[in-house]
Amino acid sequence: MTAANMGGLVTIFGGSGFVGRHAVRALASRGWRVRAAVRRPDLAGHLQPMGAVGQIHAVQANLRFPDSVRAAVEGAVVAVNSVGVLAGTGRQTFGALHVAGARTAAKAAREAGVARFIHVSAIGADRQSAAQYARSKAEGEAAVLAEFPGAIILRPSIVFGPEDEFFNRFAALAQMSPLLPLIGGGRTKFQPVFVGDLAKAIANVADGAGTDGSVYEIGGPEVLSFRQLLDRTQLWSGRKRGYIGLPFALAKLQAMLTWPLPSSMRPITVDQVRMLEKDNVVGAQAKAEGRTLEGLGVSGAHATGAIVPAYLERFRPRGQFASYRG
Repeated sequence: MTAANMGGLVTIFGGSGFVGRHAVRALASRGWRVRAAVRRPDLAGHLQPMGAVGQIHAVQANLRFPDSVRAAVEGAVVAVNSVGVLAGTGRQTFGALHVAGARTAAKAAREAGVARFIHVSAIGADRQSAAQYARSKAEGEAAVLAEFPGAIILRPSIVFGPEDEFFNRFAALAQMSPLLPLIGGGRTKFQPVFVGDLAKAIANVADGAGTDGSVYEIGGPEVLSFRQLLDRTQLWSGRKRGYIGLPFALAKLQAMLTWPLPSSMRPITVDQVRMLEKDNVVGAQAKAEGRTLEGLGVSGAHATGAIVPAYLERFRPRGQFASYRG
């Protein structure tokens, strides 16, 4: 893809979601026309101000319904699949979205003559994993490459930003609970990546960066343990909670006991505990082969300290604007 392709059409599945909305903004800023393929277009109005009048348009599409997917990619030059869930609910299961849905999107893109397909997966994707999330992500990658062999797959570590489900979730938990769970001793390592940097990588791939059929591992500039992430969450939200050590087995039991609660009230699921049993960082082979954020032309990636404090301020004991009151 070159500058000559600017003004072409990009379809983004999950365009109103956490990663999708930032990808919409990044692509619109490059001059692409953006079609956000979402289940509820009536709830995607927040996307339109990210571009010029008429540049961004939301359409109804559901990865579980192939006809809607085919209509969504018609006329597109690039297609992006950013659909994903951390916990399956109802018909929105890991298998339906991460595997079958990814296959449907890739197949429709190939049949529509789309030039480049970008699939957002996750570091830790592994068909042998004990975690269903990781297995489904790996199976989804294989399904995408089977249907669209030239697809480029992006595997981010934990993604942070104003709407994230990590820092916000644990800051909210620190508001209510006197203790925070230190699962597995808090030793699991992560390489958090700012959602804006991931979106820039997506836009760069749309513009031609990356090697067809390759898998890129996307991590930020810091490698931090789970304990360090919780320490920073408390610091930036103005909390001083203690920790309760939870071995993995006990954490799984606790997650099972809270399973009937709504997802927003559960601190963690059994599947997420299983994910914590392995580090979530960019691998040595990906670094050696340049299959990283820098390899996609994104330099100067943002550290957590440059972004997170601003959006965790609302969790402070005296309110979001306490620091300005004197």
